[in-house]
Amino acid sequence: FKFTKNLDKTGVIITDHGEVQTPVFMPVGTAATVKALDGDDIRATKAEIVLANTYHLYLRPGEKTVSEMGGVQKFMNWNGPMLTDSGGFQVFSLGLGVKGETLSKIDEDGVIFKSHLDGQMHRFTPERSMDIQRDLGADIIMAFDECTPDEIEKTYVRQALDRTYHWAERCVKRWEENGKKSTQGADQALFGIIQGSTDRKMREEAAKFISSMPFSGVALGGETIGYNMEATQEVIGWIKHLLPKDKPIYTMGLGRDPQNIVDIIKCGIDMFDCVAPMRLARNGALYHGEIRGEKFESEFSNGRLNIGNAQFIKDKSPIMEGCDCYTCQSRYTRGYLNHLYKSKELTYYRLASIHNVRFMVRLVEQMREKMRKDSRNQELENSR
Repeated sequence: FKFTKNLDKTGVIITDHGEVQTPVFMPVGTAATVKALDGDDIRATKAEIVLANTYHLYLRPGEKTVSEMGGVQKFMNWNGPMLTDSGGFQVFSLGLGVKGETLSKIDEDGVIFKSHLDGQMHRFTPERSMDIQRDLGADIIMAFDECTPDEIEKTYVRQALDRTYHWAERCVKRWEENGKKSTQGADQALFGIIQGSTDRKMREEAAKFISSMPFSGVALGGETIGYNMEATQEVIGWIKHLLPKDKPIYTMGLGRDPQNIVDIIKCGIDMFDCVAPMRLARNGALYHGEIRGEKFESEFSNGRLNIGNAQFIKDKSPIMEGCDCYTCQSRYTRGYLNHLYKSKELTYYRLASIHNVRFMVRLVEQMREKMRKDSRNQELENSR
């Protein structure tokens, strides 16, 4: 694993499964599939790295099964770089409980949680998370942390942060014991996660602590990140000067709206992922618009065309003129997609998801090119 960042703020991550240009948008393949897309579809969107979910793959089909199938890349027929999260977010978010029942129990050693599939009890510790991710075999793995909600008492945030520090140290130790390699023998990079909710002092402290450790990269976690862009940018503003310059910086779960991507790249962030482009596609919201200067502009609210609207029933246009995705280039019309969506035809989910994923990937490609161009112009200006 190697990361190089250029003066123009673009960069490249080198892994055993290929290179990733940064900044980069990562489509989410929760259960080793980007919903409705196969490996060839993902490649056609020009996505360079895919995220998979440790919690879900651990519960089904099991990390040993994935390992015996050659690791998550071979398992899902995707030969490019991959990242797995630690499972922590799902353990806590799915463990908040239904009808007053708490599905997870936290102690200093780890978390006991009830499977959302069959109600069986399981235990995750930092070491267990590292071993599961080692078997899954992604190029980048994440430290096991406690993701705290925004609306929570400061005393609890303090306790959770101390636990996250302790767990981070245990993750690094197990990663090193595992030779920093997957069960399949490929290099694995480990990223640490900065928590601290919406408390400035705790976020700053966490940034210093995590940045001082021998992680390959640093991530920003927590409920705020991605859900509330104003608060996200505020948190980045607090800690940006404390983050390492020679490691990739990753905002977890960010990338719902095109403007979010534009804003976060301007903050100097290298990596981001989000389930929203695929989820929005499945629910009839298709991205439409383009970057003009520092802003994303669209004739549709939030940059989304709602394909189920009656105005598109007889519309012979593609989703977006000039879009280079398979769906638009093949001239599938808005009218046809409107029909498929209303009929809940499976073909709709594939065509819509291809468009939204390619749209986000292309948006980031355009931002990278803009960064390089602005940098060249600045150099010319300085040399005069």
